[in-house]
Amino acid sequence: MVDKSLLNKYVEVVTVVAMYWFISISMVFLNKHLLSSQDIGLNAPLFVTFFQCVIALLITLVMSLLSRVSPRLFSVPELSVQWSVVRAVLPLSVMFVSMITFNNLCLKYVGVAFYFVGRSLTTVFNVLLTYCILKQSTSVPAITCCLTIIFGFFLGVDQESVGGSLSVAGVAFGVLASLFVSLNSIYTKDVLPAVGHSIWLLTFYNNLNAIALFIPLMIITGEVPEVLSFPKLWDVHFWNLMILSGVFGFAIGYVTGLQIKVTSPLTHNISGTAKACAQTVLATVWYDEHKSLMWWFSNLLVLLGSAAYTRIKQLEMKRSHEESVTTAVNGGADKEKLLKSCV
Repeated sequence: MVDKSLLNKYVEVVTVVAMYWFISISMVFLNKHLLSSQDIGLNAPLFVTFFQCVIALLITLVMSLLSRVSPRLFSVPELSVQWSVVRAVLPLSVMFVSMITFNNLCLKYVGVAFYFVGRSLTTVFNVLLTYCILKQSTSVPAITCCLTIIFGFFLGVDQESVGGSLSVAGVAFGVLASLFVSLNSIYTKDVLPAVGHSIWLLTFYNNLNAIALFIPLMIITGEVPEVLSFPKLWDVHFWNLMILSGVFGFAIGYVTGLQIKVTSPLTHNISGTAKACAQTVLATVWYDEHKSLMWWFSNLLVLLGSAAYTRIKQLEMKRSHEESVTTAVNGGADKEKLLKSCV
């Protein structure tokens, strides 16, 4: 007989992973449609990103109110603005705004099929920033994986150029997005204590700051007149897509945490890598794109390099943990011997 508890666990994992894939892939295609489709035609990527932050903030506030009405169903802390926390979270918010802005700008100028390779240097920047900021070295196997990713990235850029679909601006924005994804991770760890390690509070303050930061940016870049003169500004279909993109933007953060919770960080990274592969194949079919064998090989290099790096780091962490446990046990044994010798 099948163990029901084990079966329920499998069903839960499969459901959560499927949710992550659906929401993540849908969000990429939806954002691509909003940012660069002729059907929409709105040249205001900062406004689109700004509105997504507004929706995320509103959802957080609604969840907090529901938590107060029905605490058994929702466990969101009461939200209130404390200026000391606003200031503490601000450095992270600058990284967050840069990350999502360059991410959407990359998606605006490159195709969904190339999006994974265009944004593939996050792992490389993680290694560089870990060394520069935290002064932590990286093993040779992990560096080899990074070199594989870099080679795959440049090969992919070359093949995009050969195919006539290369956007230099899109690639540049992709590199910047990768950099700020890494910086966002580092700053998140530093800022979490300021919000009592509450993800809900961090989301609230981060989006609140982001909204304030986007307003002057939209004014400086001239997006305000662009939005006000947009022919479809009062089109219901346009706003439905905008709201849906905001909901997906909020949901991806939640379902990412949920996938890590029901599986593990390693499984989450593997799932993300596999999702990117499926997303690339789906994009080539959806947009009827024909890519060369070397183009596919560049994607394969990035995928293998990313997956191998994740596995190597997981083994290194496991080995480090086992060594610390062994040291603690041996230390306890040495202490016991010392006490016996004293007696």
